[in-house]
Amino acid sequence: MSTGRLKDKVAIVTGAGSGFGEGIAERFAAEGCAVIVNDIGRDAGERVAAAIRNRGGRAKFVYGDVSKSADVKQLLDATLEQFARLHIVVNNAGTTHRNQPLLGVSEEEFDRIYAVNVKSIYLTAQHVVPYFRKAGGGVFVNVASTAGVRPRPGLVWYNGTKGAVIITSKGMAAELGADRIRVNCVNPVIGETGLLEQFMGLPDTPENRGMINASRHLFRVEEA
Repeated sequence: MSTGRLKDKVAIVTGAGSGFGEGIAERFAAEGCAVIVNDIGRDAGERVAAAIRNRGGRAKFVYGDVSKSADVKQLLDATLEQFARLHIVVNNAGTTHRNQPLLGVSEEEFDRIYAVNVKSIYLTAQHVVPYFRKAGGGVFVNVASTAGVRPRPGLVWYNGTKGAVIITSKGMAAELGADRIRVNCVNPVIGETGLLEQFMGLPDTPENRGMINASRHLFRVEEA
């Protein structure tokens, strides 16, 4: 794993203990990148980092809640301590409320999804942009969702967070481009992750997947 398109690069991938984040971390490592695997699930994060190392890659798990400034600062500090540099931050960590009418979502749930999905990008910018400026550049990849482009009933407040991620990413790109800091935004559809049942609002069964798939023309929920 010492060669590849990301040879000699170092990346932080948040929410990398499962789902999209796990896949991103594994792919980056396969392309030669050293990866900081971040998650609030210690066992899951350690599992992903160990699997990368067992395949010859470079990875270290760092615990952290991306909605907390102190944790994000510690994440950057741990990265520099372990690998001495940082080139890429993938803001992948996210959460949702269960698919349900908008009035059924509690204020606590609302605050949490905005803290994890939106505030986390503010915090990584606060701590990492000064480092990228001194280093002469860097990359943010913010994982939003098609929910931020085409909102659907039952996920109103989640939709709002992902719309905010999209607009925030565009604003960051416009402001930080002069510093050679590139900002990209990725909009996945639904995937087989730990949040699948919450997005569906239904048990994850073949029948319910079939119903979801029938409502969409160009994608399917498939097994990993």
